[in-house]
Amino acid sequence: MAELEDEYNASKIVVLEGAQGVRKRPAMYIGSTGSGGVLHLLFEVFDNSVDEALAGHATHIEIRLTQSDTGDIAEVSDDGRGIPVDIMPKYGKSALEVIMTTLHKGAKFENEVYKISGGLHGVGLTVVNALSEFTEVTVRKGGKEYWQSFSRGLPTSPMKIVGDNPGAGTTTKFKPDPEIFAVPKFDSISLKERLLYTTFLNPGLRITLTDDRSNSHEEQQFFSANGVEDFVAYLNKGQEMFGNVLHGKKQEGSVAVEFALQYTTSYEERLESFVNDIKTTGGGTHVVGFHSGLTRAVLNYISKTGKANSNSSKVTGEDTREGLSAVLSVSMQNPEFEGQTKEKLGNVEMKNIVETAVYAAMSRYLEEHPADAKRVIEKVMTAMTARESAKHARELARKRSIFGSSVLPGKLSDCILDDPDKAELFIVEGESAGGSSKQGRDKNIQAILPLKGKILNVEKASDEKIFENIELNALVTALDTGIRENFNADKVRYKKIIIMSDADVDGSHIRTLLLTFFYRFMKKLIDLGYVYIAQPPLYKVSIGKEVSYCYNDDELDTVRKARPGAKMDVQRYKGLGEMNPEQLWETTMSPEGRVLKQVSIADAEKANLLFTVLMGVEVAPRRKFLEEHAGDVEFLDI
Repeated sequence: MAELEDEYNASKIVVLEGAQGVRKRPAMYIGSTGSGGVLHLLFEVFDNSVDEALAGHATHIEIRLTQSDTGDIAEVSDDGRGIPVDIMPKYGKSALEVIMTTLHKGAKFENEVYKISGGLHGVGLTVVNALSEFTEVTVRKGGKEYWQSFSRGLPTSPMKIVGDNPGAGTTTKFKPDPEIFAVPKFDSISLKERLLYTTFLNPGLRITLTDDRSNSHEEQQFFSANGVEDFVAYLNKGQEMFGNVLHGKKQEGSVAVEFALQYTTSYEERLESFVNDIKTTGGGTHVVGFHSGLTRAVLNYISKTGKANSNSSKVTGEDTREGLSAVLSVSMQNPEFEGQTKEKLGNVEMKNIVETAVYAAMSRYLEEHPADAKRVIEKVMTAMTARESAKHARELARKRSIFGSSVLPGKLSDCILDDPDKAELFIVEGESAGGSSKQGRDKNIQAILPLKGKILNVEKASDEKIFENIELNALVTALDTGIRENFNADKVRYKKIIIMSDADVDGSHIRTLLLTFFYRFMKKLIDLGYVYIAQPPLYKVSIGKEVSYCYNDDELDTVRKARPGAKMDVQRYKGLGEMNPEQLWETTMSPEGRVLKQVSIADAEKANLLFTVLMGVEVAPRRKFLEEHAGDVEFLDI
């Protein structure tokens, strides 16, 4: 025993410095090495440019995406002050090289160069450099243009002057390292959502996104003149609104609070919160303060105006936020985030600052807009009544339904393995496809849950109907997470929940309905990355005995161009049920050959917005959407 203990000595201690530590444990710095981590690298570079805009030195940010054989390449350019290039005597290197190769350094610790910023830990560009196959930085400063290259955290050239340039700013070009990321590609949906949010939070800032991937050229401009008010209008697209937009601001010392809110006739709260332009998906003290201030103002107005009754004492904060769309943006020095991914704010002083600002603005709004106030109070009281009724309905529903049961639904063909980390649940459209998928699956890890037709439209359904719906009962019970106040993501039985529907109009509709349900009732499963969409092929191409599958029209065109003159039999699949079990396994279910799309919150939000427009009660937004997009239809199933 003594000999074994002696083996644990100083020689066993390994010190990983700089890029070595980042490459050894990348998830510590970027959250994951999946698609979210790839995009996180881009956001680290982008956030530095945004910090220049926050400091009043940048007005335009350009992002260009290209691709190589082994992954995507990003280039971010701004017209800010440019990264410092002078020599740091302590290191004997340029500030540019130190910033790109050394952890925990930068100009954001003392609040002199940047009064506020999203970057706090001084690791952003070093992490990008460490996890990139190559990084090139160009700095325009003092009439000169400087350039230096790096690879996997280390410089591959000295910094040098490459010419004269009267402009100012920084351009960073990098390629995520395929040694770190299995799929080093940037998710354009999440990226565009982030760029849109950024311009809402920085009115007057212009962002240009150019996407030259996939042999195409797409350019999109992002700009907002009215900031958070435009943001609320965007959130309410397709919704029936009432009352004016309340826009509030407060400056307290170095802290700036800005928010906008408006009520709609929907049943859900939509709050987007930010700190120094960083989206706080986990909320935090500023969100707690927002909720407290709003609730206190509404309850105080009910009491002060004599509208209180025996039921008003039952009103909760949840009731005051039903149908609310709001944006909360806080700018501050030294925010305390939980981790490098900055999902939740922890500064305790922010609760009182935000609460005071929201309470004052909301109280004034209710007093100065009596017609709006009347509708708000009516909605709050209706929400309270509905919540109490729904609570009673859920209690009754649990007694007569399987929502509260541990008995798995009869239509579920479960897998053998009882390990959520390896188990997969395929949610399949229709009995026919369900039969093929049951026969073609890997029974050890793959469970099949066929749904009969389209699930309930939860956007317009009451809790009573949701709890009584057979298809949703089966889905929730199979997952074993519960919903509403009983939801617990830790109990989920499968960590790959795969929506597998037909590649036609009805299939798209079913996917949208399911995504809306997950977004409304099981959002945490999307946050955790457990929800996926299967990508079944659209075409089966037969050339003699040779069979191949094409997943979209572009792939079909490529096959036709590669085999000119060949006699080709092209079958367009209208449904999964048209495939035999072997074909379904080979193309859509086999872990080795399938293509899965991991659903992000941006995907779910987009589905939710589209569903609201196309299936909601408002006719005008639906008509406008159809008029604008009718020309985009290339193939219509009839």
